[in-house]
Amino acid sequence: MKVFDESMQARGERAFLLGWAGAGREMVEVEREMEELHELALTAGAQIVGADIQRRSQVDPAMFFGRGRVEEVAALRQSLDFGLLLTNDDLSPRQQRNLEDALGVPIVDRTGLILDIFAQHARSREGRIQVEAAQLRHLLPRLTGSDRFSRLGGGIGTRGPGEQKLETDRRRIRTRLASLDKSLKQLTEERALHRAGRRRLPFRSAALVGYTNAGKSSLLNVLTRGGARAENQLFATLDPTTRSVHLPGGQPCLLVDTVGFIQKLPHELVAAFHATLEEVQQADLLIHVLDASRAGAERRLETVHRTLDELGLADRPMLLAITKSDLCSPQAHQRLQMFAPAPYLEAQMVSARTGEGLDQLREKIGRALGHEMEMVEATIPYERLRLLTTWRRYGVIEDEKFTDSGVRVRGKVPPALETVLASLECGGNGSDPGATQPPKGPRGRRGPTAGSGE
Repeated sequence: MKVFDESMQARGERAFLLGWAGAGREMVEVEREMEELHELALTAGAQIVGADIQRRSQVDPAMFFGRGRVEEVAALRQSLDFGLLLTNDDLSPRQQRNLEDALGVPIVDRTGLILDIFAQHARSREGRIQVEAAQLRHLLPRLTGSDRFSRLGGGIGTRGPGEQKLETDRRRIRTRLASLDKSLKQLTEERALHRAGRRRLPFRSAALVGYTNAGKSSLLNVLTRGGARAENQLFATLDPTTRSVHLPGGQPCLLVDTVGFIQKLPHELVAAFHATLEEVQQADLLIHVLDASRAGAERRLETVHRTLDELGLADRPMLLAITKSDLCSPQAHQRLQMFAPAPYLEAQMVSARTGEGLDQLREKIGRALGHEMEMVEATIPYERLRLLTTWRRYGVIEDEKFTDSGVRVRGKVPPALETVLASLECGGNGSDPGATQPPKGPRGRRGPTAGSGE
């Protein structure tokens, strides 16, 4: 058991951490999870007074932990004076109730703690709705009640025990969840409209994904000067942030910062944040940001891969950006470079603080997005050379020749521009995304043009 120095911590709710190491689980892995639970608790504002891990082959069906260990923790309550117990594993409603009765303090499992942090950090309306929906789904099976809270009716057929307060609370939660689900559906439709609008333009997009507090927001800021919130704490970013970055070839790219992943990511959060995670699903490229300065990088990398696989994104084109390289030892450099093969197209060591590797990362993003573009050959009429400018800006030109009918160009273009160029080859009048219409005059009439005599 560990007892922590209280003088080194900020004042907050005094909490004790309790973990479990079962059969087949490495103690080193459990200790790292407990370190992460410690970080989560500090992020939530708790003051950690002690921590312990029980080695037991199987969980106790009634209280998860063995009765002997529960009695030991209960005896520590007076000496350590804690009023909250945080568990590293998720508890069933029955186990949580039994532990609270045995210890006389509130019990919060890992999922409940993460939900509390999300509730503190949610800033946008969308984020608050998603967090509230996840919290209510987590709370619903954990409600308890008794007959003394019955609500009696006042008319014929309503007399008797009536509706218990427990039933009333559950009904209110279900009603609230229905309202939140309706709002989330509207938000999903709004995001779909925004993405459809972006797809009509030849913009490419890349999403930053990775473990929480890996440096995604810091990397976004140095690549785009975006001013996104970046703090050295878990889950500082909940709402997706989109910024524009210009790649070495001059092509613009939309860079999306997303919520971080973590070990044992609650299913309630995955379901509630479906609308947000769709931004990752719609990206042309994923950039996995991995913190090189901390131990256990291999485990965090596997966690991200597993989460992406659960989201159906394991087969997406992906780069590996190994951040905080200035804090990484040469031995760690060599070990982390072993991550470069599949499923990654390329890997790059970077540092947001020193700027190391940022130019190379931009080049690799440009190459990766170029792999996803379609090879096209088209003749652009001289009266529509603005389309050629658009091609140079958003695509890659490999060869161009001037002919009597126009400029014959071969190169790679994003899908939105490919449609326009295909219409040229068919003799159509495809719209030019780079063209501007002349201003309208009075009553909607087009304004004067050169040579019109007006």
